[in-house]
Amino acid sequence: MAVTLEFHQAVGRVYLDGGLTEDGKLIRKSQTYRNIKENVQPDDLHKALKQIAQLSELRFIGAELVETSSVID
Repeated sequence: MAVTLEFHQAVGRVYLDGGLTEDGKLIRKSQTYRNIKENVQPDDLHKALKQIAQLSELRFIGAELVETSSVID
């Protein structure tokens, strides 16, 4: 029996520099963007999320893609 993954959704998350705490630790702010296509190319996704982050006054520090799938047997 073959097991497959059924794609449900993908979310792009942008991380921004929110400054430092009193202890000198980084405050990381995040923004989430839904409706990311299943077959998005990594370079295109990074470019788009970085451009969206530039709309913020905070400095861009990273991005990630979070995918949700079901395991179907």
